[in-house]
Amino acid sequence: MPELPDILVYLDCLAPRVLGKPLVALRIASPFVLHSVSPPPDELTGKRVRALERLGKRIVLGLDDDLYVVIHLMIAGRLRWKPPGATLNRKLGLAAFDFPDGVLILTEASSQKRASIHLVRGRAALAAHDPGGIDVLGAGLAAFHAALCAENHTLKRALTDPRLFSGVGNAYSDEILHRARLSPVRLTQRLGEEEIAVLHRAAQEILREWTARLRGEVGDAFPDKVTAFHPGMAVHGRYRQPCPACGDPVQRIVYAANEANYCATCQTGGKLLADRALSRLLRGDWPRTLEELEERRGRREP
Repeated sequence: MPELPDILVYLDCLAPRVLGKPLVALRIASPFVLHSVSPPPDELTGKRVRALERLGKRIVLGLDDDLYVVIHLMIAGRLRWKPPGATLNRKLGLAAFDFPDGVLILTEASSQKRASIHLVRGRAALAAHDPGGIDVLGAGLAAFHAALCAENHTLKRALTDPRLFSGVGNAYSDEILHRARLSPVRLTQRLGEEEIAVLHRAAQEILREWTARLRGEVGDAFPDKVTAFHPGMAVHGRYRQPCPACGDPVQRIVYAANEANYCATCQTGGKLLADRALSRLLRGDWPRTLEELEERRGRREP
């Protein structure tokens, strides 16, 4: 799922292409993508884009007459910029926003169609789409501390909760926790003041660094390869690859449709974290250390 750095880069690239430009037409190819009934799409025709905003992981186009387009890409949704008159791919294309100088196309490369568009009128209606999490980049330590410890959750869950933190998802939470040298399963209300300060600093550093890095990679073009997996990441998507800090293999916890990647040496004092499925399967036979894990793998692998 595109997260805060990806959304900021999308907004950067959209600004010179659509700000101040009239929306010539909104073409809806898949009826399920439009999740609102009022105002109707035709009412947006001819309205100029006056503002671009980020609302959590959502992209907002603010148009004349207090009209807003709220685009939620979810996991597989992506934005493409094409020349004027571009057609919609029947398999992937969900909607097209026609502008004088080009077409903004919403695609989704998944059989599970989750990306959505909401058309709303007024700031109050727009605010209803805000999950409420704080802006990590603009938050001071006190605000960060309050959001983090509002409830007693694991750090992984807290960082990815949109009601607590705006725009942070599975990928960058892994990177933040690795930078902070904290376990993804540490409970928020058991952290010390210094640990919270380190986590706050790590969160801001990671999000700023990756936003700058992605901006540099895209340049003046439009982002066509938005992904949660990057070669320069420390742990996310790098299971069993060497940690760049210590060289030991990156580990993971699989849960539901997600996973948490971490370095046991850097983040958990060498202790392996058992995911629920494997813990139930292996019962008391779960390896507790990296050495024990590698020993077992050595017995299984020729």
